[in-house]
Amino acid sequence: MPFRCVLSVLAGLVLATGAAAQNNVDAAFVREAIARGAIVWDVRPTPEYLKGHVPGAVSVGEVGRVLRDPNREDFLPTPVIESILGGAGIDPRAEIIVYGSTGNPAAAFAQHTILYFGGRRARIYHAGFEDWVARGGAVETSPSRRPAVALSLKEDPSTFVTTDEVIRMTGSANVQIVDSRTPEEFKGNDIRAIRGGHVPGAVNIPYEQNWKDPETPAKLARKEAKDSSGMDLKETGALRALYAKLDPAKETVVYCQSGVRAAQTAAVLRDLGFRNVRVYESSWLGYAAKLSAPVENETFFNVGALTARLSGMQRRLEQLEKELAAERAKAGAK
Repeated sequence: MPFRCVLSVLAGLVLATGAAAQNNVDAAFVREAIARGAIVWDVRPTPEYLKGHVPGAVSVGEVGRVLRDPNREDFLPTPVIESILGGAGIDPRAEIIVYGSTGNPAAAFAQHTILYFGGRRARIYHAGFEDWVARGGAVETSPSRRPAVALSLKEDPSTFVTTDEVIRMTGSANVQIVDSRTPEEFKGNDIRAIRGGHVPGAVNIPYEQNWKDPETPAKLARKEAKDSSGMDLKETGALRALYAKLDPAKETVVYCQSGVRAAQTAAVLRDLGFRNVRVYESSWLGYAAKLSAPVENETFFNVGALTARLSGMQRRLEQLEKELAAERAKAGAK
């Protein structure tokens, strides 16, 4: 058997046995996985998928929207998830490669979804579609289809924590909690739920710090960067330095606003050898909504002030519409 084939077989055995394998993989790994028959899951919005995708990749649409309740941002009922994934031929028991745009945490959230429902062989192509194209990968534009599969999914509690569990964990010397939101969210200045602030004792390490250049989105907006490659992951040594104050032997809980950004950090920590990493999937939306849960840097959302601002904007909009109608009437009379 050729040496390359031996390597491919060994890689397949590693994945099948659940032995330590990287969560974040590169284009070479993706090509080999495709050759092994792995499922490729594109998690970008449908319009982006239809413009071009990795050959054979399937899509269910923008994963963070399609699989979650739009208000609570928790997973939809399990039978609905079974229908969506099964209809697309995405079987959590199979080897799966998930990808999106470079740096988009939705790919990690898709992997978290697979882990949440008991899968063990999902890997993240973090560099994503842009990297695939840059490395000469073939591109398809026609939607890919896989045979539908009947799924009976069960949650794996070893992969996530609940709000009540997080409350019990606060103050525990055996648990470390990582807040992967922005510093302003952590401080309570940027309120995106009923309350602002953070879980007591949490350490704030924004998920963008996993990237080679966390300023890439801003640089792209200012046209100071030519592409999104700065959103690829830092080298292992730099990532180890980023999380050097954490203990890989402790239970580690990661949260953000709704679990998407946290999933990216969780995957990075697992690749760094952290032994017990769990995602708080409800994250700050769920924690802030439980008013009895203790909060550091607690702030509250001023609903009255927001309502007043919205009313003012509505009145101004109505006035502008009247002025526009009047101008059109004048123009029509000429």
